[in-house]
Amino acid sequence: MHTFDLTPLYRTSIGFDRLAQMIDTINVDVPTGYPPYNIEKLSDNKYAISMAVSGFDEGNLNIDVKENILTVIGDASKEDGKEYLYKGISSRNFERRFRLADYVEVESANLSNGLLNIILKRELPEAMKPRKIQISSSKVIEG
Repeated sequence: MHTFDLTPLYRTSIGFDRLAQMIDTINVDVPTGYPPYNIEKLSDNKYAISMAVSGFDEGNLNIDVKENILTVIGDASKEDGKEYLYKGISSRNFERRFRLADYVEVESANLSNGLLNIILKRELPEAMKPRKIQISSSKVIEG
């Protein structure tokens, strides 16, 4: 894997120390494309991930968030108790990961009509929100 010198970036930015760590931890595995998904922007601070998971129910799906990584796991190996004469609907195990930005949390998840919908919301702490700085015209204090 290539290493990059990010020193010029640090000269002109403040607080981006995690950038180098994030670049080093990028997963270079090629995704399989299964299951297909969409990512939709609902508003400035709200997003939705929709995954096509036909053949799965709540018992076959697991959603975890750890260290800003959202992981969706589908386990198709659980028996449904049915005897199939022909099984043409694909239901294979999968694991799909999404890297979440800072302060993005999972708000809810639901399964409807073969789509798993995960709603994400970004909640910036009050200290991180933009604020207006007043400029005064008082005399400069000399040291």
